[in-house]
Amino acid sequence: MPWNPSCSTEWAEMVEPAWSSIADLARMIGRKEVSPVEVVRAYLERIAALDRTLRAYITVCADTALAAARSAEGELAAGRVAGPLHGVPIGVKDLFETKGLRTTAGSRILADYVPAKDATAVERLRLAGAIILGKLNMHEFAYGAEGWNETFGDARNPWDAQVPRISGGSSSGSGVAVAAGLCPGALGSDTGGSIRIPSALCGITGLKPTYGRVSRAGVIPLAWSMDHVGPMARTAADCALVLQAIAGHDPADETTSTLPLPDYTTSLTGEVKGLRVGLLRGFFVDFCLPDVVAAVDGAAK
Repeated sequence: MPWNPSCSTEWAEMVEPAWSSIADLARMIGRKEVSPVEVVRAYLERIAALDRTLRAYITVCADTALAAARSAEGELAAGRVAGPLHGVPIGVKDLFETKGLRTTAGSRILADYVPAKDATAVERLRLAGAIILGKLNMHEFAYGAEGWNETFGDARNPWDAQVPRISGGSSSGSGVAVAAGLCPGALGSDTGGSIRIPSALCGITGLKPTYGRVSRAGVIPLAWSMDHVGPMARTAADCALVLQAIAGHDPADETTSTLPLPDYTTSLTGEVKGLRVGLLRGFFVDFCLPDVVAAVDGAAK
């Protein structure tokens, strides 16, 4: 069964392939079982139907995304595959600079800012064949954990969309869009929890990579010494695919690691023997509801 984040009958109407994983989409597109144009249209239809309430997107790139999808379809027909994300649409948090497309950082101050080039992570997504579906909502200048935004509206948690519940921040739109099936995966940034908090609150998978693993060139900073760029998706496998595409040394970011890049997908064996996991207590347990503590303890065991 496709994964459904709401009990509302409106949300129960699934639009395939909008609920497929990134891995499955890439596989289906590669086998010509579905076209990139069909995939992009499916997401655009969901965005048009649902995002007036959810406010996951600041800017939707309908025309350019469809043009890129047609190009990807043509390349595929000619036997040329750009990379492992060929034809797969991805959402991008709106503090990643995008060439020719406004980048607001969630603020009216930058409402008309149009960068001349892509952030390195966005450029690498495109090189891997991904299609940029749009720019995602966020807490203004990434400075907050709730996801509130007075200028573009609050990104609403899709699990109970009729009630204004917080989605978490600052990558609020990324969490909401992935959870609600408005994109299969997204880029987020994390300084003090901005990938992890919305991923937890929206029920998806988010990864804050090791510092220096992913370039921050072209990403509007909150704190250079603490900012991280990472993937948000519905599965660990999808996060691994996106991370593989965006990770690696970048001369434009002196803090990026020069260590060899591993194959993240080969680590998805499910084997946890010998794995050491840190479990936070103290402040975390003191203010948790008993059923939350029980759930965390059960997962740890």
